[in-house]
Order: sequence, then C-alpha cells, then structure tokens
Amino acid sequence: MVSRVETSDPRHELLTIAEAAKFLEVSVSTLRNWDKGGKLKPTRHPINGYRLYNYSELLALKQRIKGIS
Repeated sequence: MVSRVETSDPRHELLTIAEAAKFLEVSVSTLRNWDKGGKLKPTRHPINGYRLYNYSELLALKQRIKGIS
C-alpha cells in the first residue's frame, strides 16, 4: 500500500485513492469514473502506477462540490 507523502506544506501532500475518496466523501469507484471523465487528473506512482491525488486539488474540488467559493 502506498503511504501518504507528507511535506511541510499540506498543499503538496499526496493522498491515495482511498484517502481521497474519504476526504471527498465519495466512493473509490466515483473517483475512478471522474478520472476517466477528466474531472480529476491523479499523479501516478512511478513504480506501481497507483493513483495519487494532490491535496490542494482535492480541497478545491471539495469546495466546488459543497458550493463554497
């Protein structure tokens, strides 16, 4: 399992697909569908190809979903 990559700046933190789904309060399947539809563009782990999501991009998406500007 990929561990979350933490930095001193949370805007550059990377989350796994399970962590991102929990953060956005959606299912992992929903995230995969959003990836296929181009709504999200995850970074891929260079060795295993797992999806990794940038925290700041997820936060911006969550704010749009919740209608917060």
